[in-house]
Amino acid sequence: MILLVAGWALLAGCQSGPPREAGPFRTSELVEIIKVDPSIHLDIRYATTNNFLGRPVYAQARAFLQRPAAEALVRAHRSLQSRGYGLLVFDGYRPWSVTRTFWESATPEQRRIEFVANPRKGSRHNRGCAVDLTLFDARTGQEVPMPSGYDEFTERAFPSYTGGTAEARAARDLLRAAMEAEGFTVYPAEWWHFDFQDWRHYGILDEPFERIAPR
Repeated sequence: MILLVAGWALLAGCQSGPPREAGPFRTSELVEIIKVDPSIHLDIRYATTNNFLGRPVYAQARAFLQRPAAEALVRAHRSLQSRGYGLLVFDGYRPWSVTRTFWESATPEQRRIEFVANPRKGSRHNRGCAVDLTLFDARTGQEVPMPSGYDEFTERAFPSYTGGTAEARAARDLLRAAMEAEGFTVYPAEWWHFDFQDWRHYGILDEPFERIAPR
């Protein structure tokens, strides 16, 4: 396994651009999430030092999704509002070059395959069809406690984790139910990561945020 990880890391380091894929794919239409619904909250960790790398990798604190995924996200958000919650987004579309940076920088290496996408294959974030998020309390605006923190590379991050408080597990499960009702699927190792059902229809992108016009 160690040799396999080392080999993948070497190949990823030599890769100069996104992997070539066989199409056809839908035309990309990345939209800025808060332009679709300004009541969704943002905490774009990768534009700050508050992330597992300890440094910013985004020049702008923005979040995008392909339009169908963004519209489904808004529906999930509005369904949660009736329960006294809203969605707080950590990350959406992620340029492929950032995924490569994550792979090359992630430690410990034995956790890399489980928690970090291999740039040789690309990420569903690279397609604009994955979102990292949590809940906020609509009354206070504060982030709701979950069984683990965001980007915590431990078993507490698993959606199936049975530890922690009952309240935190209930919040995690409420988030999952709202997202699944709108066509998203949770990633088995990260309660905060959801993939939109149409992700296979979009190609891998490496467009920096600065080049994406608001719409």
